[in-house]
Amino acid sequence: MFIDERITTFIHSLETPESPLLEEIEDKALADRVPIIRKETQSFLKVLLQIERPGSILELGTAVGFSALLMSAYAPEGCRITTIENYEKRIPIARENFRRAGKEKDITLLEGDALEVMRGLEGPFDLIFMDAAKAQYIHYLPEALRLLEEGGVLVTDNVLQDGDIMESRFAVERRNRTIHKRMREYLYQLKHDERLLTSILPLGDGLAVSVKKGKTL
Repeated sequence: MFIDERITTFIHSLETPESPLLEEIEDKALADRVPIIRKETQSFLKVLLQIERPGSILELGTAVGFSALLMSAYAPEGCRITTIENYEKRIPIARENFRRAGKEKDITLLEGDALEVMRGLEGPFDLIFMDAAKAQYIHYLPEALRLLEEGGVLVTDNVLQDGDIMESRFAVERRNRTIHKRMREYLYQLKHDERLLTSILPLGDGLAVSVKKGKTL
């Protein structure tokens, strides 16, 4: 962890519990080693949703449905969430979690490769949460920009790779070098694309928050 663990532990100690169902889903995901958003990222998303109040959200990477359910709990009433998952074993678990939460009408789960599914969507979406295959972020970006509403927000999780992103590619394990290279390209693109205004935050495992500029910016 590249952020002081004492600070992280202290921040976690201040958190308040979610609904019993969300707590249960989170605990089981952690026990099963299913990657879900960290506590700090959860808090950030909850505040962002209250500020932005999106009417539509696109999520790349459903896993077991935890983040979609969390966003649905804090988004405005009537917000529609579309979430995409490619890992077959997790899809029925996510669907069951949506059913248990009574969110089947609010959350639409689309199965398949995120990029292929995105190409078939019309949009626009007020908020896009990118938390799928990290090496593919750079490939998702053009479609994300197409689907994002002017003034909309793109939130990208896990962009600092536990601090590896700052290292030379030769200091990174060989099996991680492709992800390392592509993530650096992705972050560069976020910061230099004239259509976006981006802040990279050392929060959780790194969070990039981008606004798609409107006509007034």
